[in-house]
Amino acid sequence: MKAENFFTERENAEIAAAIRDVEKKTSGEIAVMVVDESDSYPEADILSGVIIGGLVSLAITELFFGDSLTIFMIFFAGLSLVVGWMTDRLPALKRIFITKNRMDELVREQAVQSFYEKGLHKTREATGVFFFISLFEHKVWILADTGINSRFTPQELQVYASDMAEGIRQGRAAEILCREIAGLGEVLAEHFPARDDDENELSNEVIVG
Repeated sequence: MKAENFFTERENAEIAAAIRDVEKKTSGEIAVMVVDESDSYPEADILSGVIIGGLVSLAITELFFGDSLTIFMIFFAGLSLVVGWMTDRLPALKRIFITKNRMDELVREQAVQSFYEKGLHKTREATGVFFFISLFEHKVWILADTGINSRFTPQELQVYASDMAEGIRQGRAAEILCREIAGLGEVLAEHFPARDDDENELSNEVIVG
């Protein structure tokens, strides 16, 4: 599933409505972004090629070519490239060769980069909250601008992110996202109530990266 069609038209409308409802009660501004992946992870292609290609080459050489080093190297050179190419096109296989910490690190870095690239840090009172959804990794990262961080720790925000990530794995991403937006909105309204001169500073529409 690609980012541009991850949410249906109806789901996009429901998410925008959930954000709009929350922002009636708080000066906080919520934005949602979906990307295909946070990195291309070329090291996973190389590692899979070396491991799988090497094992298959070794088995073929042992069984049919009398343990010839030359034959092994020929098969290894070809199979490692083929397996690496296949890995790049099979997300389920590719994820096997990427550690959880590596995924977490790159999703966080991409979320921070996107937050600034999209200008989400430019709200009047630095009250932006950013839901960043990276599909390949099945991960969500939530960032809050400096005005929000005075009340929330990153760990508290990641509780919402974990629930959202589980929703993606269950195929209930839009439903869970709307629920998490509403839940976070209640807390935001308590600490950052709406002001008379509030304006909608960030788009309510899902951003596709």
